[in-house]
This record gives sequence, C-alpha cells and structure tokens, in this order.
Amino acid sequence: MANLTLYKDTHVDFTVVSNLFIDQYMRDANDAQLKVYLYLIRMLNANLATSVSDIADKFNHTEKDVMRSLRYWEKQGVLSLEFDSGKNLVGIRLNDLSMENNADARPQLARPILLTSESMVSFHSERGASPATPSYAAQDAPENTGFIKPSYSTEQLREFKKRENVSELLFVAQQYFGRTLNPSEMKTILFIMDELHFSDDLIDHLLQYCVDRDKKDFKYVEKVAVNWAEQGISTWEQAQATIGKYDKSTYVIMKELGKNGSPTRKEMEFINRWEKEYCFSPEVILEACQRTVLATDSHRFEYADGILKSWKQAGVHEKADVFRLDEQRQRSRKPAPKAQGNKFNQFSQNEYDFDALEKQLISN
Repeated sequence: MANLTLYKDTHVDFTVVSNLFIDQYMRDANDAQLKVYLYLIRMLNANLATSVSDIADKFNHTEKDVMRSLRYWEKQGVLSLEFDSGKNLVGIRLNDLSMENNADARPQLARPILLTSESMVSFHSERGASPATPSYAAQDAPENTGFIKPSYSTEQLREFKKRENVSELLFVAQQYFGRTLNPSEMKTILFIMDELHFSDDLIDHLLQYCVDRDKKDFKYVEKVAVNWAEQGISTWEQAQATIGKYDKSTYVIMKELGKNGSPTRKEMEFINRWEKEYCFSPEVILEACQRTVLATDSHRFEYADGILKSWKQAGVHEKADVFRLDEQRQRSRKPAPKAQGNKFNQFSQNEYDFDALEKQLISN
C-alpha cells in the first residue's frame, strides 16, 4: 500500500506540558500556582513577553499572589527568577524538568540577559531558545514574606494528624464544611498552623468566617489566612477589628457605587485616597457616591474622585459643608439685576451652569 502524505491547513495552536510536571508537581500546587506556570509555558511557546501585573490582571489575582506563585515554583526547582541590582524582576528561566534528577547532565545555565530598557520580564529556556522581546515592565521587587506553602509529604501529614489538638480541629472543620476533609485540605490547615503560626482558636474563627460568607473553598481559606498573617493578625480580636472596618467602609462604598464583590486594587487605591489622603468621613464619601450614581453609569470611581477632590479644594470637612457649598452655587446662579441709567452696564450678563462646569472639570 502506498504511503500517505499528510497536510495541515493551519498551524496547530497548543502548549506542551511535561509529564513529569503532571506526575510530580501538579498534585500539591494550588490554583494560582498552576495558572501562573501554565501561562508562562504558553507565553514562552508563543515567543511573547509578560509581566507580573499582566499575569495578575489575566487571572484576577493580586500581584502578591503571582509573586508567591513564582517563588513557590522557584523553590520546587521548576523555574529560576532573575533580578537586577534594584531587585526588579528581569527574567524567568523555565528549567528543563526532564533533567531534574540528572544534575550532572544538566548544561551550564547561560548568563542572565541584561535588558537596557525599564525592568522587563523575558523568558528563556535551558535549551538555547532565544529570549522573547520584552514588552511589559515588571516593577515588582521580590516578595520576602516567607509564606510559601511547602509540599508536605504523606508522612508529614500522618504525623500532623497524630497531634493531640489536631483531631479536634479537623473535626470542627468537617462540621463547618459539612464533609470529610481531603489530604490537600488537611495540608492547608497544617500550613496555616505551622507556617503562619495561627492558634487553634484563630483557625477555628478563620474557618467560621469563611463559611459564614459561603466560601467553602480551602483556596479561599488559605488566601484569607495569608492576608491576616501579612497584617500581623494573631488573635481573633485583631481579625474582627480588621474585618469590621473592611465590611463597614469598603463594602458600603462598593455597594453605593453599584459594585458587587471585592474591590480591585485600583478601586482600593481610590477608597484609601478618600479616607486617608482627603480625610473624609464615611458620610461625605457616601454623599459623593450617591451623586455619582445619579450622574453617570460608567467610570464611577473616577467621577466620585473628581467630586471629592473638588470638595477637598473647597475646604469641605463634613456633610454640612457640602450643603453650604450647594447653597452658594444656587445663589450664584441667580441672574444679576439689570443696571439702570449707566451706559457702561448696558450689556448682557454671563450666566454659568456650575453643575456643567463641575462635570467638565471632573471629566478632564
């Protein structure tokens, strides 16, 4: 039988993942870590460049989440990170996993590529592939929080379950979540206890806090725990104070502007500016939010920021000042009486729409 000649009409668009990665590394990685690594492979294969902020925006993670994921993979030996003298991330080297257990056969790493433009992230492999032309700036210094989840072995998990206080804690967790915890979820509790140094009482409250918000995913539990640890929270009273402030201020503002869910990094920058830089009370901020909703359906944070900035410049300190400012504007709108018997005053007076002017100033 004659041989067949095969043709393809288009280029096959796919990304190859090492079997060794699937067999040995994927099991213990969390959602963010897997997304980051797979995205790096995809960008390398496409000969493209990216940045920490680009990856964060792509998967709706924080930049700290991305840096923690990169640090995790670096610790696992999956990739290497390169920084310049200013601690800016300038390169990510994806290691050849097929040579992981044969260090003698591994070729010497090439010297890091020095990029002369702003701190750019490029990707290069050990097999001689040329680096992609960088197109995004990475302005992120390395994270030194130390909150990297270890890859716990089965033996470590077994020893953890033998601890006196752990069986009660696991029982409580299972009652909260309404199911038996799997090994990965138990490892998360081990991480929170050993690496973040949470007390049993704080872990209990942490689990209850997440369940009360209908968040029964242990990845969410881990994120909240790391966030608390970064803020130095070690007691439930401290956590409660932070939660209360966040719920009463940030989420009320979000709701007033018609936003659902948690604020983005940019939205939090606006809220922090209104509270800390402008030093406005919640009543003043909510008044600006209410006026914003009546005025526009888009770019509401920017619009509200324009209002609050103008109030700050006008010396507003409390809600009563806002109403006094409104009254002044109303009085200024009244047309001036026509002058009589003076030829120098016989001209039409200008009438300004101060609301339109304010809107124009805000949109600029």
